[in-house]
Amino acid sequence: MKAILKLTLLLIVGLLISCGGKEEEKKEKIQIGQKPRVEAKKAEPVSDVVPASKRITLDNKGVGKIKSLTLDPTIDEEMASKGAGLFKTNCTACHKTNKRFIGPNPTGILERRSPEWVMNMILDPKLMTEEDQCAKDLLVEFNGAAMANQNLTEEQARDILEYFRTLK
Repeated sequence: MKAILKLTLLLIVGLLISCGGKEEEKKEKIQIGQKPRVEAKKAEPVSDVVPASKRITLDNKGVGKIKSLTLDPTIDEEMASKGAGLFKTNCTACHKTNKRFIGPNPTGILERRSPEWVMNMILDPKLMTEEDQCAKDLLVEFNGAAMANQNLTEEQARDILEYFRTLK
């Protein structure tokens, strides 16, 4: 008697499992002389807005201590060498040269930003992302990855800036 009861219960459970859970998508049947419906593709909006990382804002000095900075026509190799070392130890976790990464690529940055802007960004990225529109736009473009303040001195930031001048 117990075996029949167990077998019956097993059959009922199996029947319930096999009957439920599947929902099939109904497809329209094509009748003779009727063309199949083709759904229109949604057009993606074409944006003519230049991303912040490509935008040229040479007249913007940013927000911070650095108000004016004059660069020598020739690159100071000693400063650039120090800057390369500082960049390697402090910046390469987020920035790669010649490659987009967590943060923007610094190659050619002085063709897009003023030296003052770059220095202010290095020295106080939090202030820049709060008050400078280009820095705000970069923060959005790079998915909210805020630049960490490395607590560098003005001299160290200037060395990194000189290193950036060598990146072409």
